[in-house]
Amino acid sequence: MITLVRRCAALCALGTLTAALAGCGGDTATSSGHTGRPARPPASAAAPSASAPPTLAPGPSGLTPVFENGPRARGRTVALTFDADMTADQGPRAAAGERFDNPALVATLRRLKVPATFFMTGRWAEEYPAQARAIGRDPLFEVANHSYSHHAFTGRCYGLPRVPAARMRADMERAFAAFRAAGVERPVPYFRFPGGCYDQRSLRALAPGGVTAVQWDVVSGDAFATDSAAVARQVLDGVRPGSVVVMHCTRSAAPATERALHTIIPKLRERGFRFVRVSEQIRAAGARG
Repeated sequence: MITLVRRCAALCALGTLTAALAGCGGDTATSSGHTGRPARPPASAAAPSASAPPTLAPGPSGLTPVFENGPRARGRTVALTFDADMTADQGPRAAAGERFDNPALVATLRRLKVPATFFMTGRWAEEYPAQARAIGRDPLFEVANHSYSHHAFTGRCYGLPRVPAARMRADMERAFAAFRAAGVERPVPYFRFPGGCYDQRSLRALAPGGVTAVQWDVVSGDAFATDSAAVARQVLDGVRPGSVVVMHCTRSAAPATERALHTIIPKLRERGFRFVRVSEQIRAAGARG
């Protein structure tokens, strides 16, 4: 996230990681992973394919299921995820020259042949349609939903404006529409809450859309960080088999991330880790496409 949200997220990573992973300040936040028969992907997210992306079965009371990490005992896999953050009102800043993209980071992942999952806001896809389309068409990557506006789906979420409950699903669907308009042909039916903040109301609101909410178990601490070695150290210290790492691909808000990858990727490979997309971890957790 950008602006104050990411500064708070960095503090969350350093001092309140447990709270972040449980929902990062959402009202009565909950988080749990569920396995079993998958829910039907939303029509806006699904692509005509012989093998649909795996999703998890609905949680208790039919709530949107939440995925935090893959199996710990089924191979040394790790999923690097990158939030492509841009809020609905940041167009003037982009027009003035602020860069919310990071082509060098994407190029590094391609050069090192590292699969990854990008959680885009719809507003980011509108600002950078050619990049969104290229990422979406690259077989190394998959594009998932990070909302359209990057507004909060709970109260008390790092000062973000709040999406009314009645508009939550529409905000998510608007992001999928922005992906289609940019030419992203096969977005996966996964959703990451802005700020990682969610509660039962937001899980209930998105349930009809058939998505799986994706959180993480390793916070990179790259938000507004300038020390790439510190970012790399935090990731390397936190990764376990099945981990999902949250990072960012916005130059202005996470300027050290691309440099950190030059340490993170070879070190994890030396430890025997294999990089995968989130969809592979969800499938390994017991879901079926």
